[in-house]
Amino acid sequence: MSINASGSTFLKLNLITIVLLFVLILAGGVVRSTGSGMGCPDWPKCFGRYIPPTNAADLPKDYKQVYADKRLAKNQKFAKMLDVFGYSQLATRIRNDRSILVPEEFNSARTWTEYINRLIGAVSGIFLLLVALYSFKYWNTNKSIVVLSVFNLILVGFQGWLGSIVVSTNLVAWIVTVHMLIALAILAISIATYHMAKVTGRYKIQVKRIIAIVAIIVLALSILQITFGTEVREKVDAVASHLEGSYRESWISRAGDIFARHRDMAVVVFVFNVMLYALVRKNFSRHSIQQQLMSFTFLMIMLQIVTGILLSYMALPPYAQAAHIVLASLVFGAQFYLLLNLFTTVNVQEARK
Repeated sequence: MSINASGSTFLKLNLITIVLLFVLILAGGVVRSTGSGMGCPDWPKCFGRYIPPTNAADLPKDYKQVYADKRLAKNQKFAKMLDVFGYSQLATRIRNDRSILVPEEFNSARTWTEYINRLIGAVSGIFLLLVALYSFKYWNTNKSIVVLSVFNLILVGFQGWLGSIVVSTNLVAWIVTVHMLIALAILAISIATYHMAKVTGRYKIQVKRIIAIVAIIVLALSILQITFGTEVREKVDAVASHLEGSYRESWISRAGDIFARHRDMAVVVFVFNVMLYALVRKNFSRHSIQQQLMSFTFLMIMLQIVTGILLSYMALPPYAQAAHIVLASLVFGAQFYLLLNLFTTVNVQEARK
């Protein structure tokens, strides 16, 4: 296989992987919004099978007790690891959490929702493996592509393990947040390696420092906003559990200060994106990748505002929850790719003088 052919294959595989990662984030949002996270009580199999059951008659004998015991044992090991790293308070909370001994009743829809999420994750992992293998084409020209691609594969393995902990700990809030942030890191690395391969051999462009600074601030604010959003969801989950799923219309009002911070941060995010949009329009041509990315970002932000309003005033409809998180990830991805293209662009459009 020629070098050019393998490089083209790397770009295609990486692009497919990026699309799959967005689909995986959407699937994860559907799982979370429908309460399907515990649809499969074990990992990586589902009820001890590679293809989950469709009705209760197909469930293993005494499955509730069997999986409760396995989760308890896994949590004890995880708590010991947390003790080693100095998180004794969290370790104690996990050890004393009796909720893991109370398995959810079998629900075929939730089981298959979680199973499909895992299938998408497995396919994404296969493509990340292929990307890592094909990245060695760049060993002599850009070792960073190889190192990042291999590291991303390792990170996916860690994410898979963390996913098993998410299941065994009954979706402990802190772990769910880390799980989401690692997903963004995997996405960012894939975008970075795609961009690095795309611009190999091209000169850096000159861009005003203020544009780069604002772009970095915008990206940091988006990450912070996604973190706040995840914490809002964790708080809402706690409220829903306390109310046993009743009084759904009051969940948002009971979420407390974290919801107010998330709402206020949305205004800050919007203002800084307006600033960045103005700078990009002034310094890049209309058909440049930079302006295209900024326009796409703004469209996603406006749609996200719409879903945020639906979540606030329509008692958290599941479809709006899933859309809200995938739109946030699309904003993050576009902003990160824009930041990369401020220094070495994938097209021939240069910054205006």
